[in-house]
Amino acid sequence: MAAGELLQAPLEELCAEARRLRASGKGSLVTYSPKVFIPLTTLCRDICGYCTFARPPRRGQRAYLSLDEVVEIARAGAAAGCHEALFTLGDKPELRYRVAREELAALGCETTVDYLARAARLVLAETGLLPHLNPGVMTRQQLAGLRTVSASMGIMLETVSDRLSLRGGPHHASPDKLPAARLETIEAAGALDIPFTSGILIGIGETRAERIEALLALRALGERGGHVQEVIVQNFRAKPGTRMADAPEPSLEEHLWTIAVARILLGPDWNIQAPPNLAYDDFPRLLDAGINDWGGVSPVTIDHVNPEAPWPEVERLEQATRSRGLELAPRLPLYPEYATDLERWCDPAVARAVRRRLDGLGLAREDDWAPGEVAPVPERFARTFTGVRAADPAVRAALAREELDEDDVVALCRARGDDRRAVLGAADALRREVSGDTVTYVVTRNIQYTNVCYFRCGFCAFSKGKLAANLRGPAYLVPLEEIVRRCREAWERGATEVCLQGGIHPAFTGEFYLGVVRAIREALPELHVHAFSALEVWQGAATLGLPLEAYLRQLRAAGLGSLPGTAAEILDDRVRRVICPDKVSTAQWLEVHRTAHRVGLRSNATIMFGHVEGPRSWARHLLAVRELQRETGGLTEFVPLPFVHMEAPIALKGLARRGPTFGETLLLHAVARLALHPLVTNVQASWVKAGPEGVASLLRAGVNDLGGTLMNESISRAAGSEHGQELPPERMEALIRACGREPRQRTTLYGEVPDDRRKASFGAAPLEEPRNPRAREAGLRAPGRLVRPGLAPTPAR
Repeated sequence: MAAGELLQAPLEELCAEARRLRASGKGSLVTYSPKVFIPLTTLCRDICGYCTFARPPRRGQRAYLSLDEVVEIARAGAAAGCHEALFTLGDKPELRYRVAREELAALGCETTVDYLARAARLVLAETGLLPHLNPGVMTRQQLAGLRTVSASMGIMLETVSDRLSLRGGPHHASPDKLPAARLETIEAAGALDIPFTSGILIGIGETRAERIEALLALRALGERGGHVQEVIVQNFRAKPGTRMADAPEPSLEEHLWTIAVARILLGPDWNIQAPPNLAYDDFPRLLDAGINDWGGVSPVTIDHVNPEAPWPEVERLEQATRSRGLELAPRLPLYPEYATDLERWCDPAVARAVRRRLDGLGLAREDDWAPGEVAPVPERFARTFTGVRAADPAVRAALAREELDEDDVVALCRARGDDRRAVLGAADALRREVSGDTVTYVVTRNIQYTNVCYFRCGFCAFSKGKLAANLRGPAYLVPLEEIVRRCREAWERGATEVCLQGGIHPAFTGEFYLGVVRAIREALPELHVHAFSALEVWQGAATLGLPLEAYLRQLRAAGLGSLPGTAAEILDDRVRRVICPDKVSTAQWLEVHRTAHRVGLRSNATIMFGHVEGPRSWARHLLAVRELQRETGGLTEFVPLPFVHMEAPIALKGLARRGPTFGETLLLHAVARLALHPLVTNVQASWVKAGPEGVASLLRAGVNDLGGTLMNESISRAAGSEHGQELPPERMEALIRACGREPRQRTTLYGEVPDDRRKASFGAAPLEEPRNPRAREAGLRAPGRLVRPGLAPTPAR
């Protein structure tokens, strides 16, 4: 619509179009920022006719909050679950008040912005809260300095009308409210890649046409810089004691008109906010005009700018949002579009703090759960998920399809609230249809034969060596006789499978893997050998100069029974370049498993999620697995592996998230069930990563298999998992029965377990202490050249 049409169009028509645009760009999600409000100073050189925040100095009172006071407020916010520390303050008070200049000098600061930078840096370091800074008009140099200590900044444009700064206007005697100065600050922020908030203030004497002009100015700035992350449409409220105490306030209809016009002018992808507290009990109606964000809401501090208008409780926000068929979600002070591109939009030090609070959608983490940690499952996920209908049309459409495409999978992976519960319920219903109420598991022993590796996977806390982060314990190499002894001990304890994997020792060639399999087969011909990731197979074939198929046939003839699906990580090379740049590529991983299936070896497929990737990568991974299974039929199960972050190098460096949230963990298992149906019929949960309580919830979200009892587990434990190394059959079956399901021991290939094996697995004797000799004691020497998949061989160092 043209500006003239907007001025004449009926309100209902504008709101309907605004809602349509919001739905096309934002789906059903409405966000808010849990924040704590820090009024660093209420002194200001400007004298706005409507403002009660700015006050002249009072005898005996400090001009600025002390750093201790700032941190105390921030800590209260952090304890209450806030993510944002909103610093609001008057503009350049040192230019008007001597007390401000003197106090700044005593603090060793020249300007208020200098002190703000110090306070923001301290809050970030001491509490982890993400500063959002509103210091007013700034120079490019000031903006650049504050960028290093904040996640985002903002300045309200308010208006582009110069006449409002004339005598008698609301901005008279307020030089920092001149539109040109504010526009210049916003433009400079764009040149510096600062996620920036702005907006307009309505009802202070401007015309509707002037509001449109201001919105178009913000649109132009945002299109040039890409940095205007939200536009606030704020309504004037008259306050006693101000020059505008008796000025008429804009009606709700006037506010709704302006919001709807903002959505229409700015389009579907912009974030548009209106403060709920300034609409009082009518705040739910703001949704009808097309907003997709409620702004910052604090559980611990008042709105110091509008102290007469308390924020509604989050529960009321959620009720209002859901009453419109929308879902509420917390966000960070920078929006998802910016939080998922931190290399551009954040200083590296700030980006590390952002990632600690980030989920896979770029929103704020909705729970404190992390894979591997012993922590309760969030209460909202402790119940069944049946009987819920999705609100989002994209989610409903995906759930109705027989086969999902990439966009369908993305829509399901982005589901929140009732949409997510509908996805989880659909997966559980499909699990019941395919697998009934039986939950399977296998009695197995994990053997990680070495933690020496010359690859540099950023997520791996297990490997040791010159190219690995040297974390837990010394480098070791298990001798062949010890591998066989552990296999024999596992057999005596009822195992039907042994799972072998390890680092890629620089001395290994394909003969090492062949030798391991032959030794086990000779000693225990009935024990199924489930061994070697795609990386180990690729490296083994390359070191012997053999084609993959020839080498895999040798492994099968030597006694290999099947391949684990590890080393898949994320089958999206854009992600792999970040987390495992020298590992097998997506195409190479798929080729190993395709070839294995061709020579008669079955395998499973895994996904490791919750680090640097997101829903689009999850979708590509799932569809790559589905197409492989359509082609070969060789996959036995799909295994989502939540990223355990505690000791992972990429997380310790602040370059990855804290693993998936519990909601994301549930969702990925559920979406895997739906996306892979009917080709892959078994979806497995990792009890090592999810824990027994987490497993109970996963069994209601599409999971029908709990994997192995393990006996020993080193990789998740090295990354920080606290859930132990063994879940013996007694505990495994008790856990399954406690969930109302029927346990069944299985073989690797989902066959029936002989009675003697099952009997031997119960009441098993304790394990002997494994022997892990230091790697240098093995006397292995590296060959002259190290093989790296997809790259030219690199001389050993």
